[in-house]
Amino acid sequence: MNRLQHETSPYLLQHADNPVDWYPWGEEAFEKAKSEDKPILLSVGYSACHWCHVMAHESFEHQPTAEIMNELFINIKVDREERPDVDDIYMQAVQAMSNGQGGWPMTVFMLPDGRPFYGGTYYPREPRMGMPAFRQILEAVHDAYVKRRAELEEQAGNLSKALDRSHLRIDTDDSALKSELLDSARKGLKQGFDANYGGFGSAPKFPNPMNLEYLLRDYARTGDADTLHVVTYTLEKMARGGIYDQIGGGFHRYSVDAIWLVPHFEKMLYDNAQLSRLYLHAYQVTGNDFFKTIAVDIYDYILREMTAPEGGFYSTTDADSEGEEGKFFVWTLDEIKESLANISDDVPDAYEVAVEYWGMTRGGNFEGSNILNVPNDTDVVAERLNITVEELHEKLAKIKDRLYATRTSRVAPALDDKILTAWNGMMLASLAEAARVLKRDDYLAAAERAGDFLLENLVTDKGRLYRTYKAGKAKINAYLEDYANLIDALLELYQSTFVEKWFNAARQLADVVLEHFAAEDGGFFDTSDDHEKLIVRPRALNDNATPSGNSMMAKQLIRLAAYTGDTRYDEAARAVIRPMIPAMQQYPQAFGEALNAADMLIQGLAEVAIVGNPVTEETKALLNVVREKFSPNIIVALSREAVTGEANIPLLNYRTMRGEKPTVYVCRNFACKMPVTTADEMKDLLKEA
Repeated sequence: MNRLQHETSPYLLQHADNPVDWYPWGEEAFEKAKSEDKPILLSVGYSACHWCHVMAHESFEHQPTAEIMNELFINIKVDREERPDVDDIYMQAVQAMSNGQGGWPMTVFMLPDGRPFYGGTYYPREPRMGMPAFRQILEAVHDAYVKRRAELEEQAGNLSKALDRSHLRIDTDDSALKSELLDSARKGLKQGFDANYGGFGSAPKFPNPMNLEYLLRDYARTGDADTLHVVTYTLEKMARGGIYDQIGGGFHRYSVDAIWLVPHFEKMLYDNAQLSRLYLHAYQVTGNDFFKTIAVDIYDYILREMTAPEGGFYSTTDADSEGEEGKFFVWTLDEIKESLANISDDVPDAYEVAVEYWGMTRGGNFEGSNILNVPNDTDVVAERLNITVEELHEKLAKIKDRLYATRTSRVAPALDDKILTAWNGMMLASLAEAARVLKRDDYLAAAERAGDFLLENLVTDKGRLYRTYKAGKAKINAYLEDYANLIDALLELYQSTFVEKWFNAARQLADVVLEHFAAEDGGFFDTSDDHEKLIVRPRALNDNATPSGNSMMAKQLIRLAAYTGDTRYDEAARAVIRPMIPAMQQYPQAFGEALNAADMLIQGLAEVAIVGNPVTEETKALLNVVREKFSPNIIVALSREAVTGEANIPLLNYRTMRGEKPTVYVCRNFACKMPVTTADEMKDLLKEA
């Protein structure tokens, strides 16, 4: 076994018995490269990556290929989920060298000091489809390193300079932060809408939850029905497609086609965290129980299959099982018939219902099997089966339970059971919000348990964060996205419980960010000022599959400014957003979360302070005003007793009851309307705000 045997990352451990002499990222590998004057081969991937497994099987497990790697290079293997800083820097380099093309597995060749000079993604063991064999790449790169070293040094130097984002344009002008920016973004996003199948663009098709979330916000601002249609139509199409696990709940990563049918079968915690929240918000906006059902199915899937005994949430499940992509999730007609025979007494027509509802055929829609999807509306299916829609739903519930039970006997895809702070923050924020919106005590208990776990195990004794936790061990200095997403989760927990320890922890972490991540020209770096020194200090501004740390942090600072009146938070948030305005105007597709933050700055927040016991019916009625409807630009604080002086949360300063009744103060920038005591009066004040 190689050095990876001592790591905790499931992805790195998958490579621990490769004949490649792998090093984990660290000083030992770089010192070895310098002492032996060898180039470094950096391989970056993650455990659920299908093509990472293919390249590993073809090349990294192949003794002759491994011997070439060991002889000519110092080889480093990195889990991109553990080290997003390393992944971001070298992915930018690969894209710069490949006309914008990148992906995983990522293969980068570097000088001994870490500066990249050549790179790509997947390379086959033997030449095919116009791609050279991996060994040819290895030998050509080494030959260039030996014979054209000066040229590589110059190329690496120029590329490293191009990657440096340490200085951005300083902009203190807020004049562009106005509704025209939001209108322009809406128009830009809608131009890419697929009116036939929902979503944006063509194949491959990703869910893009941040962009859809922004359009929901825009609908809340403008009331434009066409904008709402873009969101709801997309959500319906995705949830009826094969990208959604029709039996077990939860979304796969993306669809390889334009119609959401054939997914890449891995499931990522971050996708399901964002999508569960999006479906929850769509339910709040529309009242459509379909969206609520999908959200609940995702939450139940996460709590059932992706929650650690300690309370945190696992990272991913693989696309493959038994060496085949998707095998765990697909069905033949014979498998369906055999499984449903066990409920024939209760649901005699179970097989016919399943085949009709999920549009299954003998030939299948994926390599001879069926990816379950819902091609027709439920009323159409019910009519064809000569039953009511209610009867159809009752039968489907029993059929799904039976098929799920059958599926559990299959060999499941591998689970990446590391717990990442940022992704846990996303999931916890969604779950905590769902607990209050759906009035689910079980969700709240799970959210509080996860929050306690994160604060107890991922926070250092100096109040800093770790990135990852596995097998009782937390490690790696956390990134901006870890802080930002955990702060979001803690503020959501506070608004669901009004327990001040969650708010206090959020504010303390925000102060750490201001002290250790801030850039002189505004905004934040992805790494702290005491992080390991890399060839450049990474600074992601655009949103990708997950929100950028800058965008998410801006949102939290805006909320904290409203809770506290501390102008440091407001100014820091504005400093993040200002330099991005031109890019948001030109490429709104890449700045969904930044647009959500801009919406908060442009519209401003309504600050709601409530004095009352949250378990009484009177106070519950007040809380329901802000919980039942989608209200993205409202923050809520609550004191169970009258506050006659200054409170821990300044929004609650000097808040007292009127006539011994639960009382609401609706404010903007700490300027408040006269307090009221009824839900109807509260609604009127919020409309004004």
